[in-house]
Amino acid sequence: MRAIQISELGGPEVLQEVELDAPKPGPGEVAIDVEYVGVNFADLQARSVGYRVRDLPFVPGLELSGRVRSIGTDVDGFTVGQSVAAITDGGAYAEVAVVTAATVFAVPDGVDLRTAATLPTVLPTAYALINTVGKLQPGETVLVQAAAGGVGTVVGQVAKLAGAGAVYGVVSSEAKAEYARKLGYDDAFLAETFETDVREATGGRGVDIVLDPVGGQTLRRGLESLALFGRLISYGNASGEPGWQIGQPELYPRGLSISGFSILGLTADAPQVLREIADRAFRLVTTGQVELPITAEFPLSEVAEAHRLMASRASTGKLVLAVNG
Repeated sequence: MRAIQISELGGPEVLQEVELDAPKPGPGEVAIDVEYVGVNFADLQARSVGYRVRDLPFVPGLELSGRVRSIGTDVDGFTVGQSVAAITDGGAYAEVAVVTAATVFAVPDGVDLRTAATLPTVLPTAYALINTVGKLQPGETVLVQAAAGGVGTVVGQVAKLAGAGAVYGVVSSEAKAEYARKLGYDDAFLAETFETDVREATGGRGVDIVLDPVGGQTLRRGLESLALFGRLISYGNASGEPGWQIGQPELYPRGLSISGFSILGLTADAPQVLREIADRAFRLVTTGQVELPITAEFPLSEVAEAHRLMASRASTGKLVLAVNG
């Protein structure tokens, strides 16, 4: 089978197309003929700094859609040929992937496999950030960093459905700000000035929830944008900056709180909880309440170009790779 493999860490040029034996499922696993793969920032981190790479050589890729090829023992609920989407800890950049059955999901009726490749990580993450971890209350305000990215394009919609009073985005360009507004954000601010813009938009109050996949100094600035008793949820460190230390002086005076979330952590440690969140999240797509915009598609052989586009910070929405699709 064709696969994309890295044998050393580095830039997009280390992504090499190779021929490998197709893997076979073991107990509790499902083999999938991959049709589409969602490209995530975590894939870029795996390639460049070894994020979640167990050893080399390594086949990247965390989310996919396709059809069940074969089923291992101790697996119920799937049939050969069934359309599925899945989260996997690597291995999706290939024509065949083997995935733990607990993180394989039947594709909802009415959802094509191309769209399904965007479901496994983006939608459950957005749903969990707003409803499970953030516990948004009707009328509360939300600030979303990277509002034009994969999760950002969805989480604003999910927040509105949950009753948010206003949802603001933070982006890197005016073009991305306009894109975010078209997706339902009440307003979108440039990264350089977002603290001032948030205070102006909220009459000096600040927002109730900040969602931050960036980390570093952006996280610190987001904390300063919170209202009294506000909460910040960190779910990534795209900046690559060292973790920012937060303690009593920052949290106590205004009763602030900080939480964390990782869809991959949930996949490994609590797959049943992930499935419950995913089931609720997927309904938002099947009912037409949430749009999942795919803005660029690349063949598997051009995966390096997909990585370059995402690294440029010029992309919006979701990027996918077409494998057998």
